[in-house]
Amino acid sequence: MNLESHYKNLYKTSRQKILNNDYQIDDLIDSKNDQRFGITLIIRPPLEVKNEIQQFLNKLKIIEPNQYYYSNTGIHITVMSIISCYNCFALEKANISEYIETINNSITNSSKLEIKFKGITASPSCIMTQGFPLNQALKTIRNNLRKNFKNTTLEQSLDKRYAIQTAHSTVFRFKEKLEKRADLLKALEDYRYYDFGSFKVKSLELVYNDWYQKKEHVKNLFEFHL
Repeated sequence: MNLESHYKNLYKTSRQKILNNDYQIDDLIDSKNDQRFGITLIIRPPLEVKNEIQQFLNKLKIIEPNQYYYSNTGIHITVMSIISCYNCFALEKANISEYIETINNSITNSSKLEIKFKGITASPSCIMTQGFPLNQALKTIRNNLRKNFKNTTLEQSLDKRYAIQTAHSTVFRFKEKLEKRADLLKALEDYRYYDFGSFKVKSLELVYNDWYQKKEHVKNLFEFHL
């Protein structure tokens, strides 16, 4: 996949939808009854990169203060949704040690994993920072995970929603009607190619999480040092 073209096409299509008032509002963000949970392998960007993202989000908050903005604790890159969030997933029934072993076997020789966050893109429901792997390490890890989990009997849902290939991070979700669409789109254009920073990934985290990676719902299950 050509990530630059993918992000560009996604942005172009989604920008037009937002302009046409055809975006998607997430009604579950503030719901107390949302019971969607799962297990995810993630990358957490370093603080300096997240702080750059927060500066961007602070400008959007002035324009659209009532939307959902990710805090630093929620900003992440999904390496793989091991078990995609679904209603009433029971963590206590999962043999976490077997998941850890399978993931460990999938990340050997992955110490050169590097990511660049440059520019933003959008979907009809959210705004994302564009992530670009600087080598093949992330692709290799994902392929190893697919192969190794296929050879187990562990509950998993790898690629069931879609075959993940990007390295984006969702940072903003629509939770209410936009009041200043034109101003929001102008602010997005200003950050379309903004350099948020590059970083070498030092660890991956296996977490139990809700759909939004809210701090109060996330439980760290294991950290894999690269």
